[in-house]
Amino acid sequence: MTARHLRGALLLAAAVPLAAATVAATLRANHLKLYADRHRIEITPRPRPCCPRCHGEGGWWVGGAFPEMEACGCWSERREVRIRLLPVPAWDVPSF
Repeated sequence: MTARHLRGALLLAAAVPLAAATVAATLRANHLKLYADRHRIEITPRPRPCCPRCHGEGGWWVGGAFPEMEACGCWSERREVRIRLLPVPAWDVPSF
């Protein structure tokens, strides 16, 4: 391995953890949740802990005998992003 390739490999090895730490800090600061597997990447909003309306709970219960949860706007009005990577394999159903 030449010195040029070694230097490039060392720079790459240092850049990957730095990029991962930057992404994690950005997601935490914007109150987002990241989910990734081989089929998709999802970035979804989370309730803000300092929200004066829901106090970080994400909503509140309304109604009488059958209460429903009303979502707070601190997270429900924000967009979520889904990126599809690989198609989910179809189930092979045996024919009878």
